[in-house]
Amino acid sequence: MENYKCKSVGIVGSGIQGVCTGLQLIKKGIPVTIFDRQDPLSSEYKPASYGNAGHFSPYAVLQFNRPDILVDVPKMLFSSYGPLALKWNYIPKMFNWFLYYLKNCNKKSMLHTAKYMHQILSLSNDAYEEIFQEINVDGLVEKKGIIYVWTNKNLKSRKLEIKVRNDLGVKQKLLTREEILELEPNLNPVFDAGVIFENAMHARDPHGILKEIFKLYLKRGGKFIQSDITSIEQKTANETIIKSANDVYIFEKSVVASGAFSKKLTDQLGENIPLDTERGYHVHFKGKDKLISRPVIFLDRGFGMTPMNQGLRAVGTVELGGLKNPLSKKRIEYIINCAKELLPQLEKHDDEWLGFRPTLPDFLPILGPSLKNKNIIYAFGHQHLGWTLGAITGKIISGLVAGEKTNLDLAPYSSKRFN
Repeated sequence: MENYKCKSVGIVGSGIQGVCTGLQLIKKGIPVTIFDRQDPLSSEYKPASYGNAGHFSPYAVLQFNRPDILVDVPKMLFSSYGPLALKWNYIPKMFNWFLYYLKNCNKKSMLHTAKYMHQILSLSNDAYEEIFQEINVDGLVEKKGIIYVWTNKNLKSRKLEIKVRNDLGVKQKLLTREEILELEPNLNPVFDAGVIFENAMHARDPHGILKEIFKLYLKRGGKFIQSDITSIEQKTANETIIKSANDVYIFEKSVVASGAFSKKLTDQLGENIPLDTERGYHVHFKGKDKLISRPVIFLDRGFGMTPMNQGLRAVGTVELGGLKNPLSKKRIEYIINCAKELLPQLEKHDDEWLGFRPTLPDFLPILGPSLKNKNIIYAFGHQHLGWTLGAITGKIISGLVAGEKTNLDLAPYSSKRFN
């Protein structure tokens, strides 16, 4: 690829992927405009970065395309007290996704996903640290590690996870129940063992961090237009067009970083990308953030808790149900029950929230050019790890846009794999 400066870039999406990409491009001296129907600085706006678990998880190499999980899926779906749920009215729309998922749910695919998640996850913290040198993260980030706990019920799965992480060189330290309670004495000991990832960190306010990065992007000369983008196309070799209902914008290159909403645009470009959503929930227990010092995830329940500035945030569950179904009270109840199982001291909850994780059936993101439109670059599909991968995605995508060489193998993240 020729190494030259782009004349201009348009980015659709002001979430963590879009904002980090915009910032990196501006630092390369490339003019950038970010589009979104919501303003990231608005206090009314509650995007994925507002509601996520706030974990920076460089260890999270294993995803859901695991044969050991597949066996339990039917049981989980028919249990109201389980980490997985399905909106039955949405099944026909997910048929294509499920076919791809079944095709990718085997040991070989699981290890392929783990290897290429590790490739980018291992760079993720350093990419954020570079940004943190330039913004004020006082009271916004804590570096105390992240703990996972489990019962002896699914030890085969736990041993698999530990082995895959060890084989990839992921830092992890196994803990007994007693060692967990030394670190987190308020926990109800309903678990048998766990692991701490000591080099992981967490956000006290993920949306607060996004706002700081966005302000830096604007300060450096980045533009933002609040507008609902309806279409994107490549007109000529050096011209892409981004359209809203009323306006047409022309850029040399464009980036689609619209998370779960990206499929609307990729469908228009004639690509068969089976992007769908995992719906995730949270509640807050105000004033209870001192009960634990770091995030704690209970693997048996598929849920976790993070101490945040808004209180103790309880998050979790995977609900397959698209973008339009309403919030499920059963999922909220499930999270509350799980939280109170680990911390019986909890009482009233606040702030019920539903967000959308953009998920592909092999659980790798799409990073790279559109198949038929080389100047339209994709940056979406990061599932549970959108927050963790924001800064490194910004570095990768800005490098692609600027035509720089990379020593990363980016082929596994191409949309080619679905077409």
